Amino acid sequence: MSARPAARPARRSVSLVVGAVFVGIVLVTAVVSLFWLPYSLYDTTGGRLTPPGAAHWLGTDTLGRDLASQLLVGARIALATGLGAVLLGGLLGTAIGLVAAFARPWLDDTLSAVLDIVIAFPTLLVAMLLVAARGASLGTAIVAIGLVMSAVVARIVRILARRVLRQDYVTAARTSGTSWAGIVVQHVLPNAWPTLAVNLALQFGLAVLAEASLSYLGLGAPPPNASWGRMLQDAQQTAFEAPAGVLAPGIALVVLVIGANLLADGLRDVADPTRRGRGATRGRGSRLQAGPVAAATETGATDGRPA
Repeated sequence: MSARPAARPARRSVSLVVGAVFVGIVLVTAVVSLFWLPYSLYDTTGGRLTPPGAAHWLGTDTLGRDLASQLLVGARIALATGLGAVLLGGLLGTAIGLVAAFARPWLDDTLSAVLDIVIAFPTLLVAMLLVAARGASLGTAIVAIGLVMSAVVARIVRILARRVLRQDYVTAARTSGTSWAGIVVQHVLPNAWPTLAVNLALQFGLAVLAEASLSYLGLGAPPPNASWGRMLQDAQQTAFEAPAGVLAPGIALVVLVIGANLLADGLRDVADPTRRGRGATRGRGSRLQAGPVAAATETGATDGRPA
């Protein structure tokens, strides 16, 4: 019985470290691409489908462009999309969620209905609508992914904020004259950030996959930008003749997405007080002592309504 709780910290540490290493590899690759590339993305002198070798580490594509250079630039695009979508979705979703949590019932119901509609829309469909209005670009893809992400974040923030607002210490703070802005800064956000940080880490991986899907369909960054999704689309006809064109971006996507998921799992265990101290608080009402964030995490509330 005592061996199981003792093994938890080791697993949490491995998850966090492995996730950080995977994401760090892609981050270093993206930074390197800012200062150095084996070949220019406009260089088509490598020959059609040249096999991997000393001159071209991963070979070339059907146009004679170096695949290693495209892979390096693809890391930069993937991280830029993930971070941009998380930043946009996190800020916009947090603002909407806080407004819904503090709003009157009619406004809360209206915002909840709008959020349900946005969540129901597939990301690709939202991107197609934006592309029709603005044209295909990396910025359009980030905005489309961020808008859909903001609805999910807003729903989570609304749930967490309402749980905090029902606590006695919030009532006492309001009685003592603390403003609503002070309530948000001192109580709501500190209690919401662990669950929100984990969700945003998971959303980062989903944003990377969404960008790859959009680029595969031709709705992402236009050429010569080398998105991993576009690399997969370009190499699908020659997958057996030049497998490196498919394997390299595919493995890179897997590494980044799995790394983000492992990092989110490690952050959840570190940030959640019930998981961090479960062995010491089991049987003592730990869920009530841990606050509304842990309660929201364990109950898995997703309906957006206060219990």
